Amino acid sequence: MTNPDVLIVGGGIGGLGAAYALARRGLAVRLLERSAEFGEVGAGIQLAPNCTRILDDYGLLDEAMDLGVVPDAMIMRDAVDGSELTRLDLRDLERRYGFPYLVIHRSDLHAMLLRACERAGADLVTSQRAVAYANIAGSANAPGGARVTLADGHTEEARVVIAADGLHSVARKLMADDQPVSSAYVAYRGTVPTSGGRGAGVDLSEVVVYVGPRCHFVHYGLRGGELLNQVAVFESPKARAGEEDWGTPDELDAAFEQTCDFVRDGLPHMWRGKWWRMYDRDPIMRWVDGAVALLGDSAHPPLQYIAQGAIMAIEDGWVLGEHVARHLAGDGSVDWPAVLAAYQAVRPEHCRRVLTTSRAWGELWHLDGLPRRQRNVLLRERDTRDYSFVDWLYGPTALHPSDEPPMFTPVPLASAKADPLTVT
Repeated sequence: MTNPDVLIVGGGIGGLGAAYALARRGLAVRLLERSAEFGEVGAGIQLAPNCTRILDDYGLLDEAMDLGVVPDAMIMRDAVDGSELTRLDLRDLERRYGFPYLVIHRSDLHAMLLRACERAGADLVTSQRAVAYANIAGSANAPGGARVTLADGHTEEARVVIAADGLHSVARKLMADDQPVSSAYVAYRGTVPTSGGRGAGVDLSEVVVYVGPRCHFVHYGLRGGELLNQVAVFESPKARAGEEDWGTPDELDAAFEQTCDFVRDGLPHMWRGKWWRMYDRDPIMRWVDGAVALLGDSAHPPLQYIAQGAIMAIEDGWVLGEHVARHLAGDGSVDWPAVLAAYQAVRPEHCRRVLTTSRAWGELWHLDGLPRRQRNVLLRERDTRDYSFVDWLYGPTALHPSDEPPMFTPVPLASAKADPLTVT
């Protein structure tokens, strides 16, 4: 491969998903990863039906289910007293949307997508850090495209460049002059074996979130039930005070002092040498600049409260692949302006809603005092088979507003109801 059809910058879940979506359409795809080797940091990730539907289309769902766990229920509890507030029957959810709710280790999902890209013939290159993006003007004899400049000074060119370069995206500067927004919340993660100790007494058929004042705690099984994944998230007083060193282990322990025994007993099992500060960005509605397009967290990094960050990135790549199939000529050429216009038409508004809803759900989870008690009363009265809060999210993804009904009806955030159940 000399100049590929598509150049993808970023070898995370979103970049690999896009590489596979385009390579399986017969395009020459080169992916540039800044690290010396491919890998994913973290622990569990949740894949709702809007993602497992895509994995099924890719022929990867059975492999993903073998690597992960398909739980029976998602349960929300009060973190202070441990009582159940509401639940989702995930088997009924599967019947409604046609595809399962799956939990899987991030590294397993990443490795699975990496293997799929290798089988599809994508050119995967490591130690390539992008520092600049530019469009290339076309001429009567040559089509235009885009160029990426790498840290070592060399450049790469392609008809289209997909920037999947994350929260601190360099390419985003073509679209917006903005910075990541701190939520002042931080996440600690940890896994323990289910063969004994902490993991032995936990029901792995459940995904459970304990919601508390300015904190929450999540647990579910991984790797066929061999591991228990736990996540503790809390608001950092140091962050609110403007201190640089925030989210530290002493704050972790203090944040959960008033929670129930089960939650507090999980804290010693967290990885205390690493924590994840939670940032997003304000929504932007332009993702395409000439032949450069944003994808995943470079375009729409959400907070984790509705577990859609990686899923939205995977959806982005799938939508691009579907539009390539629609605009692929018999000679193998692609009408890229039409593909990118269609992508721009459907993805930003939907992901804006995901981003703003994620913020709102975080506020709902972390209420204190009277608002917390009012929330608990409302949740206990909820019909467990009420899917009105997630139909817009888990339904089929729109491909183009002109020829298919959209999967959602945009509404202002102020009037949007928040589904409290989906967890990070």
